[in-house]
Amino acid sequence: MSIEQLSSSSTDIRELNEKIHQHSAFIDLLQMELNKSVVGQKHMVERLLIGMLANGHVLLEGVPGLAKTLAIKSLATAINGQFARIQFTPDLLPADILGTMVYNPQSHEFAVRKGPIFANFILADEINRAPAKVQSALLEAMQERQVTISDQTYRLAEPFLVLATQNPIEQEGTYELPEAQVDRFMLKVVITYPKKEEERHIIRQNLNPSGNAKINPVVQPEDILKARQLVREVYMDEKIEQYILDIVFATRFPDEYKLPKLKDLISYGASPRASISLALAAKAYAFIKRRGYVIPEDIRAVCHDVLRHRIGVTYEAEAENINSEQIINEILNVVEVP
Repeated sequence: MSIEQLSSSSTDIRELNEKIHQHSAFIDLLQMELNKSVVGQKHMVERLLIGMLANGHVLLEGVPGLAKTLAIKSLATAINGQFARIQFTPDLLPADILGTMVYNPQSHEFAVRKGPIFANFILADEINRAPAKVQSALLEAMQERQVTISDQTYRLAEPFLVLATQNPIEQEGTYELPEAQVDRFMLKVVITYPKKEEERHIIRQNLNPSGNAKINPVVQPEDILKARQLVREVYMDEKIEQYILDIVFATRFPDEYKLPKLKDLISYGASPRASISLALAAKAYAFIKRRGYVIPEDIRAVCHDVLRHRIGVTYEAEAENINSEQIINEILNVVEVP
């Protein structure tokens, strides 16, 4: 590459960086609004924003009472989007989510009654409580952003985001999510307990006689759609692309990355959807940090959330109490950082 080309390239990146910095200002407004109702849980809020900006669905796993539902509802309100909550139960039917054909006796015709899936933000509460028939009804909506009722296909509203929660401790009456569906979640976020000072603030906030703070719409859905276009413009160097490929391929062929001990611990590696999700999530993370380019730390920051549900562990790994988190740590420690 000539000196002129290098100079032109650095100028382009500088201009892009300024553009992203300018257009990502609303992120601060959004986070300030969410902080009114959601105390702590910075990691969860950040991951919800990444999912929204990268046009990916998010699976939240944590014990009850950790503000999962509150965070999702607050996000929908702050963006002035339509919110729908679906409580998943063993007797739920696909029509309860998608909608169905209803007969009108006056006109002697069937008309479509749309279900709660026709909203911007779908909270699928305790998603692992519904059987496979219901889970499969979500697949088309999550992947194709459309729904088929009878012989008609309907496009879903944009932005469209499925934010699902599941309880990891109570397994009675639950169904394990199919791998095909789990893979369609861009991120799986594990929610932990708040710190002591944060919990003190939560108690005071909930005992406040004036009630909880009101969330105001500070962003419009159209702004999110524009931001998604800008997220895709965030610069990613070829070395960063190679870093993503090395991480993902290390989950499939650990021998080639000097990780022979992982071979018997991994039953299946991450899919190509993992590579796409890792790149998009890193770009969205850079956007949130108001940068116009991706650095290796961005990849490492989102890596666990993108990969933890995409790596299958063997019985040998379970016998040794080794989970996908530890496998990802091993890979990140060995794969060369650009």
